Amino acid sequence: MIKSMTGYGKSVGEYEGRKIAVEVKSLNSKQLDLLTRIPAVYKEKEMALRNELAQVVERGKVEFTISVENVAGEMALKLNTTVVEAYYKQVSDLAQRLGVNPPSDWLDTLLRIPDVFKTETQELNDAEWAVVSKTIQSAIEAFNEFRVQEGESLACMFRQKLENIARYLEEVEVFEKERVEKIKTRLRENLESLSVDYNKDRFEQELIFYIEKLDVSEEKVRLCNHLKYFAETMAQDTSNGKKLGFIAQEMGREINTLGSKSNHAEMQILVVKMKDELEQIKEQVLNVL
Repeated sequence: MIKSMTGYGKSVGEYEGRKIAVEVKSLNSKQLDLLTRIPAVYKEKEMALRNELAQVVERGKVEFTISVENVAGEMALKLNTTVVEAYYKQVSDLAQRLGVNPPSDWLDTLLRIPDVFKTETQELNDAEWAVVSKTIQSAIEAFNEFRVQEGESLACMFRQKLENIARYLEEVEVFEKERVEKIKTRLRENLESLSVDYNKDRFEQELIFYIEKLDVSEEKVRLCNHLKYFAETMAQDTSNGKKLGFIAQEMGREINTLGSKSNHAEMQILVVKMKDELEQIKEQVLNVL
């Protein structure tokens, strides 16, 4: 069973009036490229989270996000009254020394000064982290389900392409005997056009050597084995994207050799069709985990 490297999962939990949303999304990449965005209160758990995600995700360009929204309408910022009072005292003292009245909009001015608002520092407790952990697990499960579904779509496409290549490979056999006869006829006609005597036995020997060099039986057998191995690898319990990529490369070598040896227009057309199917496999196998 293959999985796609492309995935998306989201889950939402709630704790004491705060909505906690977790998102996991990934695209294809040769290695694991993990980006995490989490609130400061959960930073102490970041390394453990990264290790857990690395084991689950394995490969891909992954973005992991935890966001917290205050649904109870509580103020996230608190007025730092100590700072405001200190600023006000300084402004009043300065106005008195200068012999002027304090400005009428002094409160509005003071509220614009930095540090008059402070963010309450929250301590992470076990109950809250239990909710967050459950939400993370739900998001990861949704993420994996998405990958499996995408993997099934890729597997269907791969099976179709493998069947097409196998069918084209069978059609090659139709032209093999015809190709050999055409080569023999062409060589004889070329020799006869020279109007010279030649040793027919020697000609037959050289012709056999030449035909053997153009024989594609081994390439056909190896390509057929690669097709079977690709299908078997897809059916394994673990997803083997890199392995499938290597098998596709080997398939390409056999198809290229088949094309260079074909020396026949119809066979070369079939080779081009096989290359087209294989390129689509190579393109999509990059998305396999």
